[in-house]
Amino acid sequence: MAKTIFEEMGGTYTQIGDYLLPDLELPEKEQQPIGVWGQRHRRYLKEHRRASYATLLTSGKLNGYLADIDRQAEEMFLRLVKQMAEAEGVTEQLKAGNQMEWVGRMNNIRNRAMEIVNSELICG
Repeated sequence: MAKTIFEEMGGTYTQIGDYLLPDLELPEKEQQPIGVWGQRHRRYLKEHRRASYATLLTSGKLNGYLADIDRQAEEMFLRLVKQMAEAEGVTEQLKAGNQMEWVGRMNNIRNRAMEIVNSELICG
């Protein structure tokens, strides 16, 4: 019997009952930690971009992709918070003088930055 393309490329089969099933395994990749941004993007892919999610998962690239998205999103978030705080005059002096106002304004800035990151990177 002639070899299949799968066998010619080094693939093997396991016989289960009357069927020959290919021995498929995902390539071993180093697992990178995925933070909150990466987890949000994974959920978005699973719910709204199923084909992309399946392609990344079966190619073994999902973890690296999510870790990269997580890193980019965290950098963008921190940069936006810093820029917005400087532009709006939310300083350490305000923090020392009126802590409650500083907390309120910083929460507002962080929420806006989170929305920007979500719309541009996580769900974009």
